[in-house]
Amino acid sequence: MNKKPFTYKKSGVNIRAADNFVNFISKISTKKRGNKKFNNIGGFGSISDIPNNIKQPKIVACTDGVGTKVEIANLLGKYNTIGIDLVAMSVNDLIVQGAKPILFLDYISINKINLKKLKSILKGIIRGCEIANCELAGGETAEMPGTYEKGKFDIAGFAVGIVDKKKILNKKKIKKNDLILALPSSGIHSNGYSLVRHILNKKKINIKDNTFLKNELIKPTKIYVNEVLNLINKNLLNGCANITGGGLADNIKRVIPDKLCANINLNNIKTLKIFKWLKHNNISDEEMLKTFNCGVGFCLIISPKNLKKINTYFSKEFKPYVIGKIINGNKKVKLNAKIDWK
Repeated sequence: MNKKPFTYKKSGVNIRAADNFVNFISKISTKKRGNKKFNNIGGFGSISDIPNNIKQPKIVACTDGVGTKVEIANLLGKYNTIGIDLVAMSVNDLIVQGAKPILFLDYISINKINLKKLKSILKGIIRGCEIANCELAGGETAEMPGTYEKGKFDIAGFAVGIVDKKKILNKKKIKKNDLILALPSSGIHSNGYSLVRHILNKKKINIKDNTFLKNELIKPTKIYVNEVLNLINKNLLNGCANITGGGLADNIKRVIPDKLCANINLNNIKTLKIFKWLKHNNISDEEMLKTFNCGVGFCLIISPKNLKKINTYFSKEFKPYVIGKIINGNKKVKLNAKIDWK
């Protein structure tokens, strides 16, 4: 009796499709980079140059994902911006310590390779790397039938940056009476989407039929790299914080030194329409503040004398504004007043 042999493809894994995707990555990343010196896409590891203009280089590394925002991308069938989110989530963490992103790697796991979907995701990752001025050095694509349902996928990112030892942003630089500035977010960024999706489900809202939500929920995370690095190079920053999961209080307290407190006036926050929509769906102020950025994507801590200089480095849309200052105290963060949700 002739029996057809078992194959990897029959189990759900298509190596040829994976190879085709790797070839696509190699071609597009080399084209964007314009430098074939260290083109190692498809190899076992990637090689990158370390900038030679840094006297005492220190390596900073970060990793993150985009959470259940991937489900919004799946729902809308729009995948060309989720890669920008992926890059943003890691590089925005790097710059908190003053590091310049130099390379990025991605990990994509999917139930079955869909070249059109993967190419679209990859184009977003490359666009994010362009904005952050770093190199897509490599990555991994894993086809995992049985682990993911049909059409499902997840992505993770890994960024490496370099900072001169003398320019590392640490708690010691933050002083009493320093100002705390908010940098506006572009929207929800990539945190809180499980709660967003819960609301959509409970309210039976189809975002495909809602232009406002369709645009807002897929809007990519703002990458703050170039603006913040310009401030660091000009010695205009004492500290900063990326406002992600945990919201304003949980993130900013991570950079506040002992015996000092970030005194923040919530009434100063210029929130966005999407957060007002969320708030009006029966979410408490406390829950809003610990789940979402509420309009503040990034915080800068500066000496008051540098305020006017700093404003010149930002476009009108992302112009920083004062939301508080550093005072004496052991609480790390003190939130005053309330956000105006009207």
